Amino acid sequence: MKNLKFMSVVLMLAVSLGVTAQSVRTEKMKEAKKELKEKASKEARKAAKKFKKDGWEVTPGQLPLERQLDRSYMLELQVDDDLKPLFAMGEAMSIGETYDAAKIQATELARMQIAGKISSEAKGIVENLVANKQLAAGEAASITTTMVENTSIFSAKLGQLTDVVECYRTLANKNKEVMVRLATKRSAIQEIAKTAIREELEKRGVELSKEMKEYLSARK
Repeated sequence: MKNLKFMSVVLMLAVSLGVTAQSVRTEKMKEAKKELKEKASKEARKAAKKFKKDGWEVTPGQLPLERQLDRSYMLELQVDDDLKPLFAMGEAMSIGETYDAAKIQATELARMQIAGKISSEAKGIVENLVANKQLAAGEAASITTTMVENTSIFSAKLGQLTDVVECYRTLANKNKEVMVRLATKRSAIQEIAKTAIREELEKRGVELSKEMKEYLSARK
């Protein structure tokens, strides 16, 4: 009976400590998010002021420039447990006779910028395979070159991206200059890179070890 009472006390204490630890973690997360938002808002207001001074504005119906930049900085400042960015960003500007023409071109350039980051991710993955002696250096160099040449293909595989910032200004000759900033989760570009490498290895007839298959498996 005494043992049962003792175990009950221990269990209650463990639960209590667990709840306390969870409360502390939750509170710290709230504080971190608050600090992140305050920092993003401060940077956004400062940047928006300069943007407007340089003639940038938004089309009717869009979020105010301050709000758009605030959202952008929030995404840029978020990191994972290894302090690596959670989101990949692409930004580009283009000039055209019409707003729509300039926007289409700027959007494509921004997509290509993110696609280029997929190539960089692929290079890092290949280097890791070499470091772990799962892939020969010569084969790795060839695959890395292929990944760099696949930027346009990666752009098509990106699918729908998040429009973070979209603004424009009218130039002296009445042409429109449009700037767009797009975002996607970094995990998404990692999966595209892994899938591309796995498909390339299989195409070359390289036998994948169990470890390689697990490492290159897409995780949703």
